[in-house]
Amino acid sequence: MALSKRGDYWYGTTLEDLKAEVVRFSKGNKYEAVAFAPSQCGCGGKHFRLESDETEGVAQRTCSGCGETVLMGDSAEFVVDARLEKHFCICDSEVFELLSGVALYEGSNDVRWYYIGCRCSACSLVGVFAEWKCEGGDAAALLSKV
Repeated sequence: MALSKRGDYWYGTTLEDLKAEVVRFSKGNKYEAVAFAPSQCGCGGKHFRLESDETEGVAQRTCSGCGETVLMGDSAEFVVDARLEKHFCICDSEVFELLSGVALYEGSNDVRWYYIGCRCSACSLVGVFAEWKCEGGDAAALLSKV
């Protein structure tokens, strides 16, 4: 399915739909996401609760299946001062499929901006629920920890 808009919100059913939304959002932010990685738990789970602090540049995901909690990207470096807040969908669900995307500095593989896209497991709403300027270094290394 392609992205579809209902009212003010976008909906999709696949990871590709979520990627399209992250790209759409990031283009509007002037730092287009060009590298991506989906979140997957060690248990194989692909659905998570998300907490973040955009001011500190910290995100944490918790597997809805096994409960494992992981700091995403380079969040471990900044978590000491973070005040994490839970994310909820407009339908009040708090479980999402997650896709991280990064914008890079021109001519390099260094991360400039970090986006966390969410697809609601209940209603299929897609959106970027967290984003911030990120000096996370190598994109592949950062995206290996999402």
